[in-house]
Amino acid sequence: MSSPAALAPALEWLALGGFLAGLINAVAGGGSLLSFPMLLATGLPAIVANTTNAVALVPGYVGAALAQRPQLRGQHRRLWRLVPAAALGGLLGAVLLLRSQESLFTRLVPWLILSGALLLGLQGPLKRSLGRWAHRRGRPLGERWVALPVFLASIYGGYFGAGLGVILLALLAISLEDTLLRLHGVKQVLALVSNLAAALLFVVCMPVAWPQALVMALAAVAGGAVGGRLIRWLDAGLLRALVVAVATLVALVLLLRG
Repeated sequence: MSSPAALAPALEWLALGGFLAGLINAVAGGGSLLSFPMLLATGLPAIVANTTNAVALVPGYVGAALAQRPQLRGQHRRLWRLVPAAALGGLLGAVLLLRSQESLFTRLVPWLILSGALLLGLQGPLKRSLGRWAHRRGRPLGERWVALPVFLASIYGGYFGAGLGVILLALLAISLEDTLLRLHGVKQVLALVSNLAAALLFVVCMPVAWPQALVMALAAVAGGAVGGRLIRWLDAGLLRALVVAVATLVALVLLLRG
């Protein structure tokens, strides 16, 4: 186990990484594509880095969901139908991670990061396409149909998580008759529930690097608060492109290192 003196520099970098991840999540999304590789860079095993990242992200998800309260008015029945699917999916994804061997998950990590980067990179075009779809489509498919895809997406969220919000928003927009702004609020709640279900299992059954998780969580909350104030002046598209570029570079380095 690392001594406090050896751990201090890593915690300083994680505080910076958590702050940037929180800021990016508040403005553009995709902050976990930075926080997870930074945990890896401190020397944590891949599965421990993933569980620590999931636990550290909980406060940020809570803040994002609370910020969407005005968009959730009148959607309680919808949430009652979809929240259990997100919780069960997140829990199952965490169970799959619990049963994964370290060597297998380590081999999957570059591809998981690349998938998250791809989803984040497609977020802008996808939102525009969904907006056009919303104007053209006829009868919506409804909450009962979308509960199954939400469950499946949440399995991915419980297992890894990066890009889950993009997947959920796409599923909701295709399936439900509502504005993207209101559906964005539902997406935030479902992402919170999926991540929280997984994080609770990780806390009970899996190793979590608590000093790193606490430092990153506090820094991410501060970064989110700053990002919320600067959102009018920061270019979300540019931030998103930077995150995609960094995540892709990290994935390629991990692939080359084997």
